[in-house]
Amino acid sequence: MNKLSLHQDFSIHGRSISFDDLTEVSYSLIKEGEEFEKHIGEFLLDWIDDSQTLFVKTSGSTGQPKTISLKKDHMINSALATGSYFNLTPKSSVLLCLPATYIAGKMMLVRAMVLGLDIYFVPPTSSPLEETSRSFDFGAMVPMQVAHSLPKLHLIKKSIIGGAPISTTLRKELLSVCNASFETYGMTETITHIAVKPLTVGAENDLPFSTLPDIEISKDDRGCLVINAPKITDEIVRTNDVIELVSNSEFKWLGRIDNVINSGGVKLHPEHIENVLSKYIDTPFFVTGVPDEELGQKVVIVVENTTKQKIQEIIDSITDFKKFEKPKAILIIKQFQRTESGKVQRAKTLQQILKA
Repeated sequence: MNKLSLHQDFSIHGRSISFDDLTEVSYSLIKEGEEFEKHIGEFLLDWIDDSQTLFVKTSGSTGQPKTISLKKDHMINSALATGSYFNLTPKSSVLLCLPATYIAGKMMLVRAMVLGLDIYFVPPTSSPLEETSRSFDFGAMVPMQVAHSLPKLHLIKKSIIGGAPISTTLRKELLSVCNASFETYGMTETITHIAVKPLTVGAENDLPFSTLPDIEISKDDRGCLVINAPKITDEIVRTNDVIELVSNSEFKWLGRIDNVINSGGVKLHPEHIENVLSKYIDTPFFVTGVPDEELGQKVVIVVENTTKQKIQEIIDSITDFKKFEKPKAILIIKQFQRTESGKVQRAKTLQQILKA
C-alpha cells in the first residue's frame, strides 16, 4: 500500500491517523492492546508493507480452513464498491466488531482507510453493542451478534449481516428495528460481499440478492452460481451455491450443493427445510442427511442442548413440510462444533454424534 491509498480523513476512535502514524499505532495495539486489538495491529502492519498481496484464512465452515492470497488492489476496489453502494462518505463512523483474523474484519479496516472513515473497535463478542451508547453510520455483524443486539441495533444506521444463514425468526424481528439492515452474499475469495438484499424497510417478502457494480453472475450446469468480478479477483469463481437466477444482476440462494440430501431419489435442500423449522424452533439446529438402507439417505435434524421430546412435539405440529421433508430422526448434542468465527461445522458435528 502506498500513501495515496490512505484517505486524509481516516481516523480511529476520532483520532486522525496519517500514513506515518500507522506503524506506531499498529505496534501500540500489538504490544498494549487486548487480544482482538493485537490482530488489528498485525493486519495494519501487513497492509502498509511493500507487498502487493496478503494472506487471508478462510473460515472452514464447509471444509478444511485454508490460506489464500489476495491482491491489495482488489481489496481497495472492494472497499470502493461498498462505499459507493452504501453511500459511505468521508468521516462517516463505522463499527468493527468482527475479528480481524478473517476477511470480514480485515475489510472493515480497509474500508475505513480507503474511504476516510472514523472506525471504532469493540471486542468481537456475541453482544458487541452491550457496552456502547454511541451511534454509528455503518457496521457489519454475523447473525448471532445481531440476535443479541436487537434492542440497540438502532445505534447502527446501516448494518450488513453475513457469514451464516439468517433464521426466519431473526428476519421477522429485524422488520421492527429502526435501521437499514442488509443480508450479504460473499466469501473470502470474493473479498466479502458481492451481492446484498434489504432485510428491514420494504423487505416483508424474501427478495433476491442484487449484485454490486462490476459483478457478472451466471449459473453452471449444476445450477450453481458463477461469479465474474475482474476488479476483485483474477479468476472466475465457481461456487457450490445452488441458485435461482432472477436476472443478470439478481439471484435467490437455495442452498449448498454439497449439503443436498438424496432421499429415495428426491433431492432435498436442507437449507429450505431449516427455513421451515426456524419458524418454530429457537434452539440452534441444522438439517442433514444420514445413510439409510431403504432411502439411501434420510432427513434428520441435529439440535443443540435440548430434549428429543420437545423437538418431536414441534415437528409433529408443523404442516408446512413438502413431501419427504419432515425429519425422520432427531439427534441431540450438547454443543456443536464451530469455527473460530462461530460458524457451525455440520460435518464435524455429525461425525461426533455418529461416533458416540
